[in-house]
Amino acid sequence: MNRKNIHIHLSEAKSSDGSLKDLEIHVGKVKGEQWDEKEGPTPFPDHTALRNWDRKLLSRYKPLYLPFCDLCCLCTYGKCDLSGGKRGACGISMEAQQSRIVLLAACIGAATHISHGRHMVSHLVDRMGRRTPIDVGGSSVDVEAPVTRLVCGIKPKTLGDLEIVLDYLESQVTDLLAAAHTGQESDPIDFESKVFHAGMLDHVGLEIADMAQISAFNLPKADPEAGLVDLGPGTINPDKPVILVIGHNVPPAIDIIKYSREHDLSEKIEVTGICCTAIDLTRFDPGAKIVGPISWQLRYIRSGVPDLIVVDEQCVRADLLIEAGNIMAPLIATSSKNCAGLVDRTGDNPDDIVADLVSGTVPGVLILDPEKVGEVAVRACIESHKNRQAQKICLIPSREELADYAKRCSGCMECARACPNETPIPDAMKIAATGDLSLLSEIYDICIGCGRCDDACNKEIPVHSLLVAAARDKVTDEKYLVRAGRGAIQDIEIREAGGPIVLGEIPGVVAFVGCANFPKGAFEVAEMAREFSKRRYISVASGCSAMAIGMYRNEEGQTPYEEFHGRFDAGGIVNVGSCVSNAHISGAAIKIASIFAKRNLRGNYEEIADYVHNRVGAVGVAWGAMSQKAAAIAAGFWRLGIPVVVGPHGAKYRRMLMGRKDRGEDWYVYDSRTGEKVEVGPVPEHLFVTAETKEEAMVLVAKLCMRPNDTSRGRSMKLTHYIDLHKRLYGILPDDIHLFIRSNADIPITMKDELLPIIQEKGIKDKIIPDPTLLESQVRARGGGKG
Repeated sequence: MNRKNIHIHLSEAKSSDGSLKDLEIHVGKVKGEQWDEKEGPTPFPDHTALRNWDRKLLSRYKPLYLPFCDLCCLCTYGKCDLSGGKRGACGISMEAQQSRIVLLAACIGAATHISHGRHMVSHLVDRMGRRTPIDVGGSSVDVEAPVTRLVCGIKPKTLGDLEIVLDYLESQVTDLLAAAHTGQESDPIDFESKVFHAGMLDHVGLEIADMAQISAFNLPKADPEAGLVDLGPGTINPDKPVILVIGHNVPPAIDIIKYSREHDLSEKIEVTGICCTAIDLTRFDPGAKIVGPISWQLRYIRSGVPDLIVVDEQCVRADLLIEAGNIMAPLIATSSKNCAGLVDRTGDNPDDIVADLVSGTVPGVLILDPEKVGEVAVRACIESHKNRQAQKICLIPSREELADYAKRCSGCMECARACPNETPIPDAMKIAATGDLSLLSEIYDICIGCGRCDDACNKEIPVHSLLVAAARDKVTDEKYLVRAGRGAIQDIEIREAGGPIVLGEIPGVVAFVGCANFPKGAFEVAEMAREFSKRRYISVASGCSAMAIGMYRNEEGQTPYEEFHGRFDAGGIVNVGSCVSNAHISGAAIKIASIFAKRNLRGNYEEIADYVHNRVGAVGVAWGAMSQKAAAIAAGFWRLGIPVVVGPHGAKYRRMLMGRKDRGEDWYVYDSRTGEKVEVGPVPEHLFVTAETKEEAMVLVAKLCMRPNDTSRGRSMKLTHYIDLHKRLYGILPDDIHLFIRSNADIPITMKDELLPIIQEKGIKDKIIPDPTLLESQVRARGGGKG
């Protein structure tokens, strides 16, 4: 047995009274309950195990590099100029250097989620013991860890089982980081294969983190009817003491809720959140309130509403201690990954900590015990509210102050140049000086909250605060609803929807994931989700994108979560939960192959990925992708052969994976029935591509949902949506329709008169619809494959 598969864990978890609660030894993977004992353990895949599969995908979707600069600055040989075909002092090429940067980003993202998973599992094992069972859906979910089963061949039953997988993930990320060292990997395609591996590891880490918290905290378990929870600043009562939690690691926030319940304070304080901690907190307690996505940190803190701020890890602004100090709100840091320079007070008496925070003796503290965070946060918030209420601290200017600030503006354009979305701030200032705040208010709607305009201004105008001031009336009206994160997709939902998805009768699954770096505001994500759900696609969402979908109301005043059902079925809008819940989206695609097609799941990644790529019409849309985590999540979808569309800021990831629809030789598959090579057209055309506008993104999504396995009826439906969207949004027919029509039966019946002349002009001949695979091993005529 590979030595990497031997792990010994000795735990001694004690209950609160100090008695021995659980003692257990795990020896490697030698636990019959984790897999079929007759088969024995499957070696966990290293970063070359799926190299051949990766290279098949990358031969079709060749990397297109978009360098930020022509230099490599990673070692002291440099800076090295790599432009014009030159190589660095170590011998590396421009293409390999760009791939290496992508790998580093993916490793950072994967390490973040895996570290989060380790932190979560270690915390829960310490509290509850290794034998705590995993339960993500009861009897409705039999295949409860599809990504982990697929990658590792292990069926985790308890929290202790997850530690074995985490050991593997951590060792693999170390190997991938080693490959990025100077004088290691040199081939750009091998770098890209390692990026795919990092993405696959990331999805396992995501699944572990969410399975652990769902099981331990009794979050919604595969519940399509998960309740609606409040979203938006307008839902929060500022007259109560307000705690703001920010980040992605929910245990400290949960202990805040528990302490307030135990001391009958739940109705007397407001617990609010930004980013994924907020989503996970409302999964635990529907009474908590989501302020908004990552981009709302500055606007909400400067409003002066939070009386105390608690930060954990991931997506927390690096200047929050300064911003909190400006409104005299104490700050508690709770993660070893984000200590903020604060003194560790974990071992101190809560009375002393509360006194120091409330008096302003210290601006904040570091507390690494979630239970102590719960007590200190609630007590300090109540006292802080009393002090701050008397002073009414708010950094959002009044209407008169706003006009005075606007008059200072010299129109130098520095703020506009600093703005990622190039908003017309100087024009808005000019008219705001006259008392007209309309343009500033419009900019508020598309602001991503980076605050770069503040730093760029040489007149010391707090531009971001002025945007919020101009939209003051809007802010109070920002009252929305979002469905609480439901977790996994039920097996019965997969059985019912799997066939129509594979055959093309449900046109596709569109997953809205990623951060809030939106080019024109959150409402664009909601508009895309509504459009596809109206067309009977399945819209799935997570994290900041799930919040963005809720920040919209139709003419009847309904949010999309009220307008559409939450089942994984045609026409639904499904919120799986926070960032770590993205594993349920990739897991759903995997479960279609396992449950509907009855493909072997255990350690069978290549075959399942081949099935998903050729048959499951799924597309990811990371419209506001910003972080390294978003890059890692996308890479996990790529290895499964699922395309991802990003917004215009996604070009900053430095490379796309794009097909060439004019290269017919790239678009062949094997017919697994006969072994013949069959040309199937560019379906899907790209694996990773950026779109400049939501209109372009919607047309791309409709096209990228097409698969070689589509039946004629299914392809006809998909073409209907692609052509209709293209005509409606661009005003003309797409110029590549002929590439997707295999026979007259594929032509939408209402469009035959329009399309037949085009098909005849192009000389398109009927093609067979294969049983598609990219793997020779799956050709049944040669003894491979299983139908």
